[in-house]
Amino acid sequence: MPGFGVTLQSFSVSQVPRAGEVNPEADKSSDETLQEKDSIAASQNGFKSASQVEEFTPESTVPPPPPDGGLDAWLTVLGSVLVSFSTFGVVNSYGAFSDYYKTTYLSHYSATLVSMIGAVQVFILYGLGAFSGPLFDAYGPRLMIPTSGLIATFALFMLSLTQPQKIWQQYLTQAILFNIGASIGFFPAVSVIAHWFKRNAAYAMGCVIAGASAGGIVFPIMIHKLIPKIGFGWTVRAIAFIIVGCYSIACVTIKTRRPPKPLPPFTRMVDFGAFKDIRFALMAVGLWLNIISAFNPFFYIGLYGITTAGQNVLTPYLLTIMCATSIAGRVLPGIIADKVGRFNIITLATLLSGVLSLAMWYTSDNEAVLVTYGALYGFVSGPCFSLMPACVAQISPIEKVGARVGILFGFLSTGALLGTPVGGVFIKDQTKPNFQHLIIYTGVMGIAGACFLFAAKLKCNSRLTAIV
Repeated sequence: MPGFGVTLQSFSVSQVPRAGEVNPEADKSSDETLQEKDSIAASQNGFKSASQVEEFTPESTVPPPPPDGGLDAWLTVLGSVLVSFSTFGVVNSYGAFSDYYKTTYLSHYSATLVSMIGAVQVFILYGLGAFSGPLFDAYGPRLMIPTSGLIATFALFMLSLTQPQKIWQQYLTQAILFNIGASIGFFPAVSVIAHWFKRNAAYAMGCVIAGASAGGIVFPIMIHKLIPKIGFGWTVRAIAFIIVGCYSIACVTIKTRRPPKPLPPFTRMVDFGAFKDIRFALMAVGLWLNIISAFNPFFYIGLYGITTAGQNVLTPYLLTIMCATSIAGRVLPGIIADKVGRFNIITLATLLSGVLSLAMWYTSDNEAVLVTYGALYGFVSGPCFSLMPACVAQISPIEKVGARVGILFGFLSTGALLGTPVGGVFIKDQTKPNFQHLIIYTGVMGIAGACFLFAAKLKCNSRLTAIV
């Protein structure tokens, strides 16, 4: 049977009777002839002879290639989208939480301290990804997705019980506990796509990451509309109930195609060996620089709008507009990337993100320009998030995709923790000149990240026009 090694014992004569009619040389020749016939017969039947066979081990089994489609594949995408919506979608919505905290719920605390809640969210979500990858490789989504849902919803119900002007409660529930649960679900939801897709992996992963943008649309609108009517507690509970429904569907639809691997020792869970690949190392540095700048517009565009144009009916929806266009930015470039190269698209998108901040955000002095910038930035920043896992999958063995996605996000977590708080230092006094310093910092870091991503692309293929 193909895939199984079978030892065929050949016969040899170690002792022969001392009969005059037996020729030892003829016996040796007969033995060799028997082995040769054995080898030929085994080959014809798909087996290996005793001299050819290697002991069968499970690791020698080569899994079939990803099917790139089918009902189970797209149901897995659906479940992964819902997990992304329920985890990173809440993180993307922090700008709306922050506006409410700064004006009402945590108004006794500085803007920097309130903004740090969002930075810690991203730091923990990304940082624990380094361990979520190996756990996914060992246990798969069947255990991790339900566990993630239980922790994340419990954290939100606890957040709904927090008291005003007690910021430590927000740190414990929203910044720490919720993102512990989110990381256990988000990274398996992203990594499992590589089990089902190869040629269309960028498009499928783009759909999953777009779920986070959808959350960034739905949840801020809920916050702005429901808090005045039913209060903060019941608004957060309404979000929690939605997440319970999403996870219920995801637990049924997300499936894996690969057998589990043994859980490595704790000291080897983090795949530092990935950085020995110069392509991975250059990509990681480029994305780290980009992450430093990427969240600043999402966290500060609403505050910038209030500073330059005052509070109005449009200001609360600047983040929603940015997240809305980000959906298209995370899905459509994925389709193009599968045809013209994932590294090509992510490099170009990162470069445009930095240039747009310097060219439009820096010079914006009215609502029309600010809305235009928000819409364009949401679109061009999308590939920087959605194509990261696809680029990792492109340059990694399939059995290491989970661990490498995890170590990449773990590395990026330090940039996420650094970027937004450093940006907040520029705007201790919320004036337009101070915001312009923040914008320069954002744009320059984005352009620097694009340079490293371009270097990674050249390491994959030195031709400038190559599809990489």
